[in-house]
Amino acid sequence: MALPMKRKLLLAVLAPALVVGAVLFLQQPVAPEVRFTMVSGESVDTSALRGKVVVVNFWATYCVPCLKEMPKLVQTYKKYSPRGYEMIAVAVSQDRPERVAALAATLPFKVAFDADGTVARGFGNVRSTPSTFIVDREGRIVKRYVGEPEWSELHAILERL
Repeated sequence: MALPMKRKLLLAVLAPALVVGAVLFLQQPVAPEVRFTMVSGESVDTSALRGKVVVVNFWATYCVPCLKEMPKLVQTYKKYSPRGYEMIAVAVSQDRPERVAALAATLPFKVAFDADGTVARGFGNVRSTPSTFIVDREGRIVKRYVGEPEWSELHAILERL
């Protein structure tokens, strides 16, 4: 077999594998299967949120940037919740439950307390607050912010989703 023919055969065999590999590489990661335990006592699994666009925000009552962004999170929730958007604010395990519950009572969205750190570990071992994840209707993480989000970008993503 001539050398050009071997190259064509090799290309014919490798090209589909390269395409599949590129598609898998570019796929967005799936949100972990975790159970959010709300301060209200309710619990929600990630799988129960499929079909909704979800923002998961890790925060703490002692985190000044977290408290600074809370009014913007409330505004975002009020704007998008009628359109199938859900928000879960996850207080980190280092926080005090009574402080989390007090702030949760003032918020319109769900507030979870990650008492044992399971949710933070599931989302890639979150260590910085605030950290925010946007999850699409299929349960894929489409964006992660460490620190306060760029609000116009976050809103544009929510509009698109």
